[in-house]
Formats: sequence, C-alpha cells, structure tokens
Amino acid sequence: MNDNAALRLMRADLLPVVAAVLGEYLGAPGARVSVDEMHERLSAELDEVRDHFDLGNKSAKAYCDDWRDAGLIIRRPALQARGETYELSSEARDALRIVEQLDSPQTTVTESRLVALMAAVHRLALETDTDVTRRLDALMVERAHIDREIERISGGDVEVLDDRRATERLADILLQAQGLPADFARVRARFEELNQELRAGILAVDEVQSTVLDDIFRGVDLIESSDEGRTFTAFSSLLRDPEQSSRLDADVTDILDRDFAQGLEPGSRRALRGLVRDLKNGSREVHGVLTDFARGLRRYVYSQEFQRDRVLRVALQEALAAALPASVRSRPFTEIGRELELSAMGWNSVGEVVPHDPSEFDAGESLVEVQTHAVDFAALAVIARETEIDYDELTRNVNDVVRSRGPSTVAEVLNVHEATQGLASVVGLLSLAARFGRVDRDRREQIAWTGAADKHRRTAEIVVHRFTETVPA
Repeated sequence: MNDNAALRLMRADLLPVVAAVLGEYLGAPGARVSVDEMHERLSAELDEVRDHFDLGNKSAKAYCDDWRDAGLIIRRPALQARGETYELSSEARDALRIVEQLDSPQTTVTESRLVALMAAVHRLALETDTDVTRRLDALMVERAHIDREIERISGGDVEVLDDRRATERLADILLQAQGLPADFARVRARFEELNQELRAGILAVDEVQSTVLDDIFRGVDLIESSDEGRTFTAFSSLLRDPEQSSRLDADVTDILDRDFAQGLEPGSRRALRGLVRDLKNGSREVHGVLTDFARGLRRYVYSQEFQRDRVLRVALQEALAAALPASVRSRPFTEIGRELELSAMGWNSVGEVVPHDPSEFDAGESLVEVQTHAVDFAALAVIARETEIDYDELTRNVNDVVRSRGPSTVAEVLNVHEATQGLASVVGLLSLAARFGRVDRDRREQIAWTGAADKHRRTAEIVVHRFTETVPA
C-alpha cells in the first residue's frame, strides 16, 4: 500500500478531484503540459471545485508538488523548448484505468475475449510442440479449413459478423488500447531503473563492475541487450515495418467505415483512429529514451567520469564507517569545542533572480471617462459570424432537410439552404457529417456555394458525406 503510487491514489480522500484533473490534462497518450501552464489550469480548476470538496488553502503548485512526491506525476526537462513539463507516471495511468473500469465496468464474459484466449492458448501449444508429426497435423487441419473458406467465399457464401458481435469485439480492442500509454510509461520507467542499476554496478568495486566495464568497452549495449530492451526492440521493429504498419492503418480505416462503427461515441472513434499514431509516437519516445541512456552510459565510461565518482563513493563509505562507532560515544549535536566558519555567500538558484522591468512601474496613460453606449446585439452577432462557424444555423438546416427528405448528402442540404457563411458553412457541414453522419469514400459529388466576401459562385468535388438522421441540437 505504501510503496505503490496507484494504490495510494485509490485510497486518497480527494480521488475524484485528482483523477479528474490528471485524466483531463495528462491522460491522453504521450500528453505533456508545461509546468507553468499546468499550475495556471489547475488554479482555475481549484476555484471551481472548492465549494464542493474540502481542498484547504493549498495552491496549485503545492498540489502538483504533492502529486510529484507521491509518484503520480513526473517533472522532466522540456524537449522542444526551455522549461520543464509534467507527465503521468505509469502507476498513475494504472490508477486512472481502474477508475475508468469502475465507471464503465465489463459485466459479462464476451465471446471475442474467449475466442482470443482460445486462439492464444492453441498457438502457444502449437509453437512450443517439438513433435513434428503433431505440428504437421495441426497445419494440415488449418490448411483444410482455409481451403473450405476459400471455396465457400468463392461461391458467394460470405458470412459477416452481425453488428452486436462486431461492436463487442471492437469494445475489447479499445479496452486493450487503453492500456498502451501505461505500458509505454512502465517500459520507460524500467529503462530508467536499469540505467541507474548499471551506473551503480560500474561504481561497485567487485567483479560486477569489471564485467560491466568490459562489456561497455567492447561496444555492448547493455540496456538494449537486457530482457526489457530485447522485448521492446522486437515490438518496435514490428511496428516500424512498413508492410505491417500500413496493413494495421488500412484495417483501422476499414473498420471505421463499417456500418456498425457509425454508432460509436466520438471519443471511441478518435481513440481508434489515432491507434496507429499513438503506437508509433509511444514507441518513438521510448526508443529515444533507450538511445539516450545507452549513449550516456557509454559516454560516462569512455570519459573516465566513473573513476572520480568511485573515489567520492569510497570517501563517503569511509566517512560513514568512521561515524558509526563515533556515534556511540558522541551525539551529532554534541559540542566539541571547535567552530567551522561557513561561507558568507548565500547559495540560491539562478531561477530566483527577477530582472528589473521598468514597464511594471509604468501606470500608462491617465484614465478618462468614456461615454457608454447601448450594446447593439445585431452588430455583435455579425462579428461572431465573421469569426465563428454558425453551427446552430447549420444544425437547423440539416435537420430540416433530413425530416422532409430523409437521409441527405451535404450537396442536397446546400441545394435547399444557401451557405450563408460561404466556405465556412461548407466546412461546418462536412464537420457535422463526419461526426454524426456517414462518409462514403468510394463516391463523390459536386457541391456549390457563394463566397461570403466576394459573392463569387464556386464549386468543388468532395467525398460523399451523408446525414442519416437528425443532428443533436
């Protein structure tokens, strides 16, 4: 309970607040937020929920420090800019997954999960069998089954999963995908531990230290050649294979175009659409960490820095060995009749230095009274329409056409209702159709609209976007 950050979070009194905030800002795969931005966002969130939870008077920075000390978030130097960022630890991701499963529990044993389990057990039994005869028999049975399937499909007998079973299998896929960010974070944390263990092994004055040094001088990548490194390298190589990656990407696109996938929630569609991207980003990030650790370890040895650290380690051990018997006769705070003058210069972080900014003391021009005027609501509406897409108007137009004509495409909606905002209205209709309708990538249609500024008539050819039902207001 005390050693695992996930269990500590599950027992926390403020679990709802912590899980909601961390899940919102850092829960996405590979999410990182700058320290200053996180403090600013969290401060606004705390103002919202103080009336509902006993949060005390802690600041946003104090809460982030507590979560960091508890092992829930990690503070690292930013890769692309100066400063530091926050990201979730692997234990925090495990805790958020538990919360999500409690919120949306899997109450039944699904058919797809049982099929996957049986297939995995059968494949393991087959691939670990040393009996050639049994393996050949199994392959013959599999080939006969494939031949029957080819013959049946060639004859036009195509069996397609019904929507219920297809949706069930897709739910299992998304459930497995939810654990990927935690897996990547766990692998990265393990590489950090392995890097520290190897550095500690180099400083040890024994055979282990000699073996580690010999391996590094011979060019052996100890981190990548470890069990964790070999496992991750195999996974990364499979993901970087162009054929495998393209096939996975094409399969995801095909699934999203199926009829049963049209009823998915927007969050599930985004998770499935970004599956390949998240896998590649997570793999690329962990691979970069693996490479940095390997280079740093090699540089640490080749530059002979480890010898200086070994001398310092031996000096510390000797001091501790001498202090142990002395502590029996004298306490650390006992007066010994000697004084040690410390440096008078205070040691402070350079980050505490605040440059003088004369503009902060400039009060600006004198304030004058300005005559107030009544707000023209129509003028505000015109300004809003110039900067924002009027989704309310587009929703009314779509629902009017669908109720009167049934399922309709974007072109049919534009034929009935003019694009009052020009291209912005067209983009808004395509966005609504992508979210609440169906996209037929095999068909195209012509659309036409009038430019909002120059009043020129324009046409374009687009993929068919069809509204199958009314759009939620």
